[in-house]
Amino acid sequence: MTTQTYTLEEQLALIQRGTQEILSEEDLVAKLKLNRPLRIKAGFDPTAPDLHLGHTVLINKLKHFQDLGHEIYFLIGDYTAKIGDPSGKNSTRPPLTDEQIKANATTYAEQVFKILDKEKTRVVFNSEWFNDMSAADMIQLASQQTVSRMLERDDFSKRYASQTPISIHEFLYPLVQGYDSIALKADVELGGTDQTFNLLMGRTLQGRYGQEQQVCITVPILEGLDGVNKMSKSLNNYVAIYDAPGTMYQKILSMPDTLIRRYFEFLSFKPMDEVEGLLAEMENGRNPQEIKRILAEELIERFHDADAAANAHKSAGNVLADGELPIDLPEVTLDLEGQDALFITQVLNQSGLAKNSSSAKDMVKRGAVKVDGEVVDGGFSLTSGQTVVIQAGKKAYAKVTVA
Repeated sequence: MTTQTYTLEEQLALIQRGTQEILSEEDLVAKLKLNRPLRIKAGFDPTAPDLHLGHTVLINKLKHFQDLGHEIYFLIGDYTAKIGDPSGKNSTRPPLTDEQIKANATTYAEQVFKILDKEKTRVVFNSEWFNDMSAADMIQLASQQTVSRMLERDDFSKRYASQTPISIHEFLYPLVQGYDSIALKADVELGGTDQTFNLLMGRTLQGRYGQEQQVCITVPILEGLDGVNKMSKSLNNYVAIYDAPGTMYQKILSMPDTLIRRYFEFLSFKPMDEVEGLLAEMENGRNPQEIKRILAEELIERFHDADAAANAHKSAGNVLADGELPIDLPEVTLDLEGQDALFITQVLNQSGLAKNSSSAKDMVKRGAVKVDGEVVDGGFSLTSGQTVVIQAGKKAYAKVTVA
């Protein structure tokens, strides 16, 4: 796929989707008009072994650029992880060990290729150039900025004002991240809104090192399932890429309706006109749960496969369509204990499909009990050697065998 496949307007529309800020859009247009693949950079410090949907907002934007024919540089900050990114932190973050970095980096690479085309993605490590940098080189890099400029950064200024310690090595982090753009000759760098200062540092340093300055594009921080705080494992409001299909399905359907638009805009690859159509249907009375289900199935197919997407609701505790069975259908064996047969109420009670005899009788009376898909009454019984699938109510199922 090449950039010639898309008009300038089409490229801009896709790039602008879900972005917070483009610095500057004029520069981006100028680069796109060069009609060559641009070098797109995004850096990830391997601070944790697993990624969640909040991380994929940025990776999805890389995918947009990749679909437009541009060159993707997925930068793993194995060197910067040793410093510890202070962005958004009110205290110094401890650096990672070499073992932690290596293990997390391996897992990162496996997960991002659920979204990006592995054959068209260059995975690079910034230790490739920083391990060869001398102390004199680092001092020369540090001379490119002043302490007052560093203190303009929001988290640094707040910590300075509150007399919270700021270590000298933390000032190096934006400079080191900025130098990555020089090493890669980046045309565009992507990052979350909390990375704006660092992205602009790269743009500034490129100019001072005689390179054409990169365009900086920020994407919003995605809210978690609580609809308030950013998606975070520590807040338990996240959907992990490696969540089981049923778990992913259940989590997405549990999100507040207010998040539907943002989740579709940032996480779905459906064209925005199709998304707007779904949102319009919801405004006109379509059940929001149906709209969430469409998104859940798209994401499950991306991170698992089509079969998992089609069957995820069966293992998520949700109501099944007529004729469907749960993936994890429990199996129960009952003993006649000297009787000729077991009546359905006895079967329900002994198999755990009903809380007690009274509940079993009530479900049968309401017509809420099916055996092999057919509603049964209180006179139904099972004899020795029979095996049937019983549904009691909307969600309770079991494969029952009478010994």
